Amino acid sequence: MAGPTPRSKDVPSWRSSACGYLQEQGFDGIVYVPELSSGAAQFSYDNQIAWEWEALEKASIIVFWIPRDRAIMPAFTTNVEFGYCVRESRVVYGRPDSAELNRYLDRLYRRHHGESVIFNDLQKLCNHVAKMLST
Repeated sequence: MAGPTPRSKDVPSWRSSACGYLQEQGFDGIVYVPELSSGAAQFSYDNQIAWEWEALEKASIIVFWIPRDRAIMPAFTTNVEFGYCVRESRVVYGRPDSAELNRYLDRLYRRHHGESVIFNDLQKLCNHVAKMLST
């Protein structure tokens, strides 16, 4: 589950909803989530980076959900991760229509994935991913 992590306990994580949607579709595999259920980072900065890189390498599908909001979830690191991974055929991408400053990411995704759907609904994105993983 690649994308921005809330930096405040006042901002709910989108990842708990995403995992719930996957479960609703019957997915019972491994989901790499780079945060604790409390929303905090799992490790020190260096260990967090190493863990995330390893998870990106292991993942069958890399799901990017980017609900960018400059005030509460600017997603600066996500921009770099997205650029690093976007050429991979296993990347699936989405963002809500309300997300700020994702136009370049949309273009970059289309450049490498043609007319693949850019999801604007987290539940639909997760349903699609669950179907991909069940085949």
